[in-house]
Amino acid sequence: MKKFINRFLLPAAALAALPSVSMAAEGSTQGKGLAVIGGGVAVLGAGIGIGLIGKAAAESMARQPEIANKIQTAAIILAVFIEGATLFAVVAGFLAK
Repeated sequence: MKKFINRFLLPAAALAALPSVSMAAEGSTQGKGLAVIGGGVAVLGAGIGIGLIGKAAAESMARQPEIANKIQTAAIILAVFIEGATLFAVVAGFLAK
């Protein structure tokens, strides 16, 4: 997991931070493009995160079926929080000037 974070997520975070640096020139379209790319990276990260939540929930329910309802509820709530943060990142990318 550390290798994944170092190779993909840290550069993605740096890419998402670039629009604020590149938007120094007024009317620059490069900043808008980078902001949209940053939104796409946020969606990619959300997909990976929700997939990991689903994997862990399925494994947990297989090990302890008697608390499957609680695990499923917690997994859905976590997925909703991730989707909310992702939606915020995508909207911020599209609203960048």
